[in-house]
Amino acid sequence: MTIAINARFDFQLDQPTDIILQFEAADIPEQKIISANTRMTPTDAARVPAHDGVGERVLFQAEGKIEVSYQAVVDVQRLVPELADLEQLSPHDLPGETLDYLLDSRYCPADRFQPFVEDEFGGTSGGARVQAIHDWLVQHFTYEQVSTTSTTALDSFVERRGICRDYAHVLITLARASTIPARYVSCFAPGVEPPDFHALAEVFLADPHTPGGGAWYIVDATEMADPAEVVKIGIGRDAADVSFLTSFGASQFGDKTVSVTRQAG
Repeated sequence: MTIAINARFDFQLDQPTDIILQFEAADIPEQKIISANTRMTPTDAARVPAHDGVGERVLFQAEGKIEVSYQAVVDVQRLVPELADLEQLSPHDLPGETLDYLLDSRYCPADRFQPFVEDEFGGTSGGARVQAIHDWLVQHFTYEQVSTTSTTALDSFVERRGICRDYAHVLITLARASTIPARYVSCFAPGVEPPDFHALAEVFLADPHTPGGGAWYIVDATEMADPAEVVKIGIGRDAADVSFLTSFGASQFGDKTVSVTRQAG
């Protein structure tokens, strides 16, 4: 599936301030960057690998109005098996790089949810457990802008509402509480309403094509994004690792427009 992306945003810095941006499609095996063009003020920025080497972070110090424009065309080549058919791997069989995604993180206090997942989803495991968590979120949550940058999965669980960021945090938390590695994904995806940067979860389960192996699988409890069409920007333990804008000082966000469309083959 070929996806076209057009994103623009700007923000104001009243004094010299250090900034980290992460907004470009990642160059990874499951998605091929056909073309990409970034225009940004300032132009003298450094680039470093992002979390786990997925995508890049852009670092600079600046003052005044910062404008960013990004256009890309991406060919997504991702296999999407039936989630409920995938088996769970025991912790001692997991690759070492997945273990961080079993642990609590800033927005995902998984340990506190272990009794809940056993009471609510007992009798399921692996992909069937993740599917049950997804369905529970669909049934019990309302998509509504009520959260802030400090809202955790526990807050959202109590409120039973939130935006894509909050759905992802709750799904990640409940998966980790079920001993399934889960991570946060920032992305572009067609069909997101309102159009914006999107967030969803990935879980690590057995790979049916590789005996004894595993792979990451996308899950979107908002049901707005089709995993086969998602263009990943970056991944992390939770939203703190993949914010598209991190400011080490005061900043005033301005305008933002994001358009993500399917292109004819």
